[in-house]
Amino acid sequence: MRTATITEVRNRLGALIDEVRTGETIVITDRGVPVAQITSAVGAADDTGDARSSRLERAGILRLPAKPPLSAEYVRAILRGDPPAGGVEALLAEREEGR
Repeated sequence: MRTATITEVRNRLGALIDEVRTGETIVITDRGVPVAQITSAVGAADDTGDARSSRLERAGILRLPAKPPLSAEYVRAILRGDPPAGGVEALLAEREEGR
């Protein structure tokens, strides 16, 4: 269980709601006295990757990529030494993009 002041709730409501989504319970205090409690309305939900990534990005801990990553099958084919058809063209295109 975590505590937060009224001022903190006003300034960081979005981040606190993300914490509640992950199962955290937040007690709101006014001058050190508990006055309210925020809990999940749907029970303990699992922390989805998107919610966690968004929370970490807002906290300045994570920077999301501008481009989607390469597909796993494409990477496996390259590691096997058997690039898929058009592998050279794809590699040259990636070099031009700056990957």
